[in-house]
Amino acid sequence: MEFHKTSLYDKNFLKENMMGPNSMVILEELMEKISLKPGMRVLDLGCGRGLTSIFLAKEYGVQVFAMDLWISATDNYRRFEQNKLDHLIIPIHGDACDMPFSDGFFDAVISVDSYHYMGNNDSFFGEKLYPLLKKNGIIAIAFPGMKYEVTENMPPEMEPYWEKEALAMWHSIDWWKPKFEGRVEDLKMWEMTCFQQAWTDWLNTENPYAVEDRKMICADNGRYMNLIGLTGTVI
Repeated sequence: MEFHKTSLYDKNFLKENMMGPNSMVILEELMEKISLKPGMRVLDLGCGRGLTSIFLAKEYGVQVFAMDLWISATDNYRRFEQNKLDHLIIPIHGDACDMPFSDGFFDAVISVDSYHYMGNNDSFFGEKLYPLLKKNGIIAIAFPGMKYEVTENMPPEMEPYWEKEALAMWHSIDWWKPKFEGRVEDLKMWEMTCFQQAWTDWLNTENPYAVEDRKMICADNGRYMNLIGLTGTVI
């Protein structure tokens, strides 16, 4: 897959604002599976520095509620102003476990490279996220995962790079699927093809975390880690 839309964005702006594998590339692949219409209300959950919110607003004309716990609403608002999209994106600093929205408020919920922090349990989706979506609302999520479960069978060469805290959030498609079954119709989950591109873009930045990640990705060498995509509509 080629990422034509992402390629049009300023490369320096992307590098400055990545917080992990290139979220625009990941989102562009997700968007191949769903359809958004101008004017829809979309929650961008865990938006980081707002790259995905900018992409959604600019490419699809939707109203984006850009929510993140780690990045201030003011910092993101300045980025949205810089991109002349502040009329379409509402920046929010908040906790995913205590979201200030009405039930049935959103036409779609999108989350890129953040859902695993709050959703790696049996309760978050049903109790916190599902109620916010309209009937037949769209869900589109991408998060880091594993090709198979490694918690009980740690590859020895990866021990220096995988902390137990991280492994508690990185799982296989089979592990994640039951978290959504029964509430999501037309559920699709797949190993994303953008893994290499998204990670290459991140590792080519000089972000200290990216520099640390270089050895991990080299040691993995395509054997264990992946990116998992998920789309569907709520029942």
